[in-house]
Amino acid sequence: MALTNRIRELRFKNGEMAQKHLAERVGVSWQTMNAIENGRHAPTIDVAMWTAGISGITVDHLIDLD
Repeated sequence: MALTNRIRELRFKNGEMAQKHLAERVGVSWQTMNAIENGRHAPTIDVAMWTAGISGITVDHLIDLD
């Protein structure tokens, strides 16, 4: 089972928000956000919830289990 996310897509739908800006709002480093966005690390539940909330979506829309 693979975990994928829509963080990049959502950043660009929200006015092309920079990774650094999203990371600051979520409370992680931009390196962590980059690793999550590119699938090298899975987000913790709190990071997933904050990211989804900032984007105005649910966590299940943010993350897909393939």
